[in-house]
Amino acid sequence: MVLNVKKISKNFGGIQALTDVSFSINEGEILGIIGPNGAGKTTMFNMITSFYTPSSGEITFKDEVISGLKPHKITDKGICRTFQNIRLFPEMTVLDNVLVGTHSRTVSGVLKSVLRTKSQKQEENNIRAKAMDLLETVNLLDQYDDIAKNLSYGQQRRLEIARALASDPKLILLDEPAAGMNERETAELHHLIMKIKEMGITILLIEHDMPLVMKTCDRLVVLNFGKKIAEGDPEEIQKDPEVIKAYLGTEEDDESA
Repeated sequence: MVLNVKKISKNFGGIQALTDVSFSINEGEILGIIGPNGAGKTTMFNMITSFYTPSSGEITFKDEVISGLKPHKITDKGICRTFQNIRLFPEMTVLDNVLVGTHSRTVSGVLKSVLRTKSQKQEENNIRAKAMDLLETVNLLDQYDDIAKNLSYGQQRRLEIARALASDPKLILLDEPAAGMNERETAELHHLIMKIKEMGITILLIEHDMPLVMKTCDRLVVLNFGKKIAEGDPEEIQKDPEVIKAYLGTEEDDESA
């Protein structure tokens, strides 16, 4: 088990965003979190990455309690994420955006950087090579010197994933990575996610694109109004009456819409 979420609740004043949600994810697994808008999916991501502090409950990562830690400490532990809304440095190059992600794994301090010591230069060469490898992984190597804002939407999504991977995560949280993508870009994203899994990285995915979710995820957790209503493999979830009613819908629903 890599991550264990135990009876997590979160309220914002009088609004109950999550109520006693529990689930776990095993090493090397792709776990999807699905549900209608407002179900609490991104709030859960914000709990895991300590952008929010749980009102109650506990989150452990590799058997260590992480709920309540500072966000940068979560990154240090080996957890990284992307966001619903792209958060790149738009005026920086593609390569520099990825290099930002390596910061948490560098050891040279200010003095070594100013003096340009041999060890600092070697570390700089190593992280640049690593960043270029990641750009090749996400199929952006040819654009390494482009300004980030000039990339297509799908390319910017992949760049954000490359930057997250630059922190050497053991667990990566992808928040609606296919949002706004066309069919070709979504197919490329599927291959990229499977490639990340092959790298030995565990993946937690929030996504509304059901064909992508069903062919990508090993297991699914379904939230509705801040509560977990189902958990199982994709085939089980597609047949769950409560999930169909709350989220997936039926052919009859489509015909009457």
